[in-house]
Amino acid sequence: MKCIYCGCLDDKVIDSRVSDDGTSIRRRRECLGCGKRYTTYETVETTPIMVVKKSGCRQQFSTAKVKQGIVKACEKRPVSMSDIDKLVNDIEMKIHNNFDGEVTTSQIGEYVMEGLKELDDVAYVRFAAIYRQFKDINSWLSEIQEVLKTKK
Repeated sequence: MKCIYCGCLDDKVIDSRVSDDGTSIRRRRECLGCGKRYTTYETVETTPIMVVKKSGCRQQFSTAKVKQGIVKACEKRPVSMSDIDKLVNDIEMKIHNNFDGEVTTSQIGEYVMEGLKELDDVAYVRFAAIYRQFKDINSWLSEIQEVLKTKK
C-alpha cells in the first residue's frame, strides 16, 4: 500500500478489524519509510452501478458524491460522521439490492432524503431545498410544515 504522506510502498499492518456492518476490513498501517500511520479499508469488489442522470447521460455510482451531499446538508448540525457513514452504507446497500446495473439520480435523492429525515430535520430540509430546487419561500414553508406534521 502506498503511503499517503511520503509515497513509500513499504508498510506494516498494525491492526485489522471487521467494520461494524461486516462489509469491510479496516486496517491500521504504519509506513516503514516515514513512520506515520494511516487507515485503509478492504471491501468486496462489486459490479459497478451506473447512475442515469436527468440529462440521460450515465456515470459510475460514487459513494463519495453521496457522502459529500449528506455532509454538506449536515454542516453545523449535531450529526456524527459515524451516523453519516452508516447512512451512506445503507443507501449503497439499497442500491445494490434493488437495482441491477442502473439507478436514477432521483432514486438516490429519495434514499438520501429518507435517511436525512431520520437523522436531522434541518439537514433534511437543506437537502430537499437543493434536490427539489425550491424556487421561493412557499416551497420551503410547505416542506417544513410536512416535517412538522410527521413529528407530531
